[in-house]
Amino acid sequence: MNKTDRRTFIQGLISNASEPISATQIARRMGVSRQTIVGDVALLRARGEDIIATPAGYQYNHVDANEVLLVCRHLPADTADEMGRIVALGGIVRDVIVDHPLYGVLRGELNISTPGDIKLFVAKMAAQKGHLLSELTSGIHTHTILYQDEEQLEAIRASLREAGYLYE
Repeated sequence: MNKTDRRTFIQGLISNASEPISATQIARRMGVSRQTIVGDVALLRARGEDIIATPAGYQYNHVDANEVLLVCRHLPADTADEMGRIVALGGIVRDVIVDHPLYGVLRGELNISTPGDIKLFVAKMAAQKGHLLSELTSGIHTHTILYQDEEQLEAIRASLREAGYLYE
């Protein structure tokens, strides 16, 4: 299979998947390295394909929702609780953004929409001994939150405010 055929196959595989599919799963299926798949997906995105990375793998962005930027501040130990509050109310944590004094705006794609996504994110962070982007900015960070209606957004804001996470 040549590169073009492989990318077309990957595009179809992700498009038809009922749940996210990891680069490792695709690589095994195609008999190539995980890094080859990561590169192919990057090229598909560069061509305009709306493929997003979630903690569980790649999927097409099929979300038809409103979005808002919410500025938050908390300790790393509060990360799961913060995301859990948003997800429990039906929101999706699309990304995290920090304003770094040297590099400017840094953004990490999250696409957290379920409690399972949160557990996977926290487990990966622990396994890789990773650090949160917000640790670069004393805990201050911004999330792009997807929501369905104003009532849901206000409930998310209220929950984050109650926990002391909403930076106002």
